[in-house]
Amino acid sequence: MVELADMRFFVSAVACGSLSAAGRELGFSPAVGSKRLSRLEADLGVRLLQRSSRRLALTEEGAIYYERCQVILAEVDDAEVAVGRGRHEAQGVLRVSSPVALGRRWIGPALAELAAMAPRLTVQLMLSDQIVDLIEGGLDCSVRIGGTADSRLIARHLTDNRRIICAAPAYLAKRCAPQTPEHLAKHDCIVMSRSGVAHADWRLEQRDTGALTTVRVKGRFATDNGELAHDWALAGLGLVRRSILDVADELASGRLVEVLPQWAGPRAPVQVLYASRRHLPARVRLFIDHLAAMFARVAT
Repeated sequence: MVELADMRFFVSAVACGSLSAAGRELGFSPAVGSKRLSRLEADLGVRLLQRSSRRLALTEEGAIYYERCQVILAEVDDAEVAVGRGRHEAQGVLRVSSPVALGRRWIGPALAELAAMAPRLTVQLMLSDQIVDLIEGGLDCSVRIGGTADSRLIARHLTDNRRIICAAPAYLAKRCAPQTPEHLAKHDCIVMSRSGVAHADWRLEQRDTGALTTVRVKGRFATDNGELAHDWALAGLGLVRRSILDVADELASGRLVEVLPQWAGPRAPVQVLYASRRHLPARVRLFIDHLAAMFARVAT
């Protein structure tokens, strides 16, 4: 099989007009150059150059081969440049998975910002609340809430998530805000339920002491969709328990107000998972760094 280095030497020899000049350009002796050319001709089974002490001349087969080699080597050089650029410049297709709500509110906008900074980048975001296999799914990375037991993956901590209780000012204007977890049982609570029941057990942790308590809550509104529960809370229909990352904007604007701020669900890490630190493409490295910087500005 023809070696690429021999092909490159042949093209250089024709361009330089001699084996010795090509050898000097590529960093080896005339004897090594002559051996390379002989090996190339033996591999191809044709004579490429007519050689004398004064000049080189292409044979008919050599002229055809020289023309094709120039195209091949140019494509190889372009491929090496493109791959090398991929180590430093975000380009190609970045494939990411994320939970639905987190993806819509945080990961999707982060990808849009990154794409605006890197015009050669294409993004694909898969939103699913089911755990997606990173490797089998052909993904570059996955953002998850909670830990992972997959030893094949590397995890970078982004922030901590906790589920807080909040309500719209319109609801709190009609009902006094609860002062203790036990008061929740007397409030209209928006319940997340897949079975259709209008009650749920909210497990809460006290921030200062770590004490745990569970309160059974109920209400007139139940759904299996977190975004709908979010909308109902904004409409003033009751208290809702949501991820602080899902309601950060509404808390900042005052559209929702946290109640029982000393009580929340246990913290869970938000992590970005990827397969290997070695030869990490720039698009993945820059995305992970962009996420880390974004979440560093979010108070949880």
